[in-house]
Amino acid sequence: MNAPLRRVGVVAMVLFGLLFANLNWIQAYKADEYRNSDYNGRVQVAEYERKRGNIEAGGTALATSKQTSGKLRFLRTYPGGEKYAHVLGYKPVNLGDTGIERVENDFLAGTSDALIANRIKDMFTGDETGGGNVLLTLSKRAQDAAYNGLAKNDVGAKKGAAIAFDPRTGAVQALVSMPSFNPNPLASHDSNEATAAYNKLDKAPDGPLKNRALSEVLPPGSTFKIVVAAAALENGVGKNTPIPAGSSWTPPTSGTPIRNAVPSICPEDQVTLLDAVTESCNTGFAQLGVRLGADKVKEKARQFGFEQEGLTVGQLGEDGLPTAASRTGAMQGPDGATDPAALAQSSIGQRDVKMTPLEGAMIAGAVANGGSQMRPYLVRQLLAPDRTTSYYTAKPRELRKPVSGQVASDLRDMMVSVVENGTGRNAKINGYTVGGKTGTAQSGPQTPDHGWFIGFALDKNGTPVSAVCVVLEEAGSGGSAEAARIAGKVMQAAIADSGGR
Repeated sequence: MNAPLRRVGVVAMVLFGLLFANLNWIQAYKADEYRNSDYNGRVQVAEYERKRGNIEAGGTALATSKQTSGKLRFLRTYPGGEKYAHVLGYKPVNLGDTGIERVENDFLAGTSDALIANRIKDMFTGDETGGGNVLLTLSKRAQDAAYNGLAKNDVGAKKGAAIAFDPRTGAVQALVSMPSFNPNPLASHDSNEATAAYNKLDKAPDGPLKNRALSEVLPPGSTFKIVVAAAALENGVGKNTPIPAGSSWTPPTSGTPIRNAVPSICPEDQVTLLDAVTESCNTGFAQLGVRLGADKVKEKARQFGFEQEGLTVGQLGEDGLPTAASRTGAMQGPDGATDPAALAQSSIGQRDVKMTPLEGAMIAGAVANGGSQMRPYLVRQLLAPDRTTSYYTAKPRELRKPVSGQVASDLRDMMVSVVENGTGRNAKINGYTVGGKTGTAQSGPQTPDHGWFIGFALDKNGTPVSAVCVVLEEAGSGGSAEAARIAGKVMQAAIADSGGR
């Protein structure tokens, strides 16, 4: 054989060898991935042979399946439409599923190991037992109040979020992101229709698919002062201790003065820590943060949950809806040393400080709950298809203890003063003690400010019943007062709808 033919033969053998290796790789290592792919048509048909279980809250079905006459036997439907979209997600035919539909997919589809007895029974009976049912912690009234409050807010904000939970347990009472979307077209059996609906939502400038309550990080403004106040209380400052204030203060290394929202706020040279929180005194907290130092401020934020990666909201200790990490930023100059100007701005919730609405509610919840921060969760129970057996029941657990009981008590007093005497009056609820903190955060040089409120409600015995965070993005003037009003309505609804918790 001549040399050219020999070379061709060697190349052909190498190519066949590579093809053989690739086939073995697919069969040995990739088979399960391809078999279970959302894009495998045969798997899709088989999956729709079994009726998918319900997702429910407070006795109401939020996601259910109805039989069709098509090749795919069951169509997933969402009776609540936009109201629950960011919690439930959607179960599409030819797209990746999201939300609780993704997190609890195996149990809802009936393929979970927990439901193996049902599948064995089906082998003998020829039946297709439906999937299991997922019961959520949501309060229907609180979810209604959060959705309607955001959608019909009085300041014309188009984007925002609200989340509330029981501070004693971590059970989520409401979770809404605005703008929302209707998940029903995304579950259509017409793949072209579903893809077109998804592409329209995906390209929408306001990001309706984004779960802002869990994944949006924004400067929290004055709500961050609760973290700084906690650090101060642990470092020799009492709630009635005078701290430097004034109508204006220029940090070292900066020629830009920090001022209060209006001249009438803490113009005195000194105010108590209680008054600084009540009035939301920027000059007081800027100086307080510099006095404490960046390490103490950042460490206290970390103890409240800032910088935490990987927290999910679903079952306790299991996979759930992903969350973004809240951040304090470095508070450093170009040389790596603490920059007093950066620290001063950070201490009033600006500069590089970024927080999720979830984190805001968790801060308020820890203060309300005596310093104990509970792990938030959405899944209350997993029930068998026939609803006779429970395969999971949530058992609340503490996530961390960021402050002592005494510090939590002092913070509660200060936050109650905000609602009784300060900027949070709109959050009042008759018959309950409400505490909170408003926040107005600059969003950019040419855009309106964000409006924040974090807070809690205590019953007549001092027992915490709800903690909440509401943010209205680019709400402008009056945004934080409106966020407080919506927060009060959400907590009031959660209190009324005890069955939803």
